[in-house]
Amino acid sequence: MRFSAVLASLLCAAPAVLSAPTAALSARSAVQTLQVTYDQTYDVASNSLVIVACSNGVNGLLAKGFTTFGSLPDFPFIGGAQAVEGWNSPNCGTCWQLQYGNTTINVLAIDHAGSGFNIGLDAMNKLTNNQGVDLGVVEVVSVRTAESVCGLY
Repeated sequence: MRFSAVLASLLCAAPAVLSAPTAALSARSAVQTLQVTYDQTYDVASNSLVIVACSNGVNGLLAKGFTTFGSLPDFPFIGGAQAVEGWNSPNCGTCWQLQYGNTTINVLAIDHAGSGFNIGLDAMNKLTNNQGVDLGVVEVVSVRTAESVCGLY
């Protein structure tokens, strides 16, 4: 009988003990190391937003009054982010701080990226001290920031 009472009390305490590491892990996952690539499509100010995942729909940027890449307040610091799952994602228009070495830029998520981020060459060059083409892919530390940092809302 005593064994079952001890076992029962241990099982009751287990969720509280096990949830502490999970909470700490969630807090750390806000900062991630991810890859950044570039695509010069994001450098063309006249490109219409209809070509990206964050075009129309409730969460789209067209609904917020933007029409082209150049009309976005953070242009040319725009691109795809893995957080944007696809068309009309609730993560459309989120702002991300990317740090490479001692350089930090803020990028407005307007499209889906398979993994990490895919930004324009202009933004990649700013991030890498004009080495975007030579490097091609870089590892960055990323963290989501307030949309106002990228000029939205």
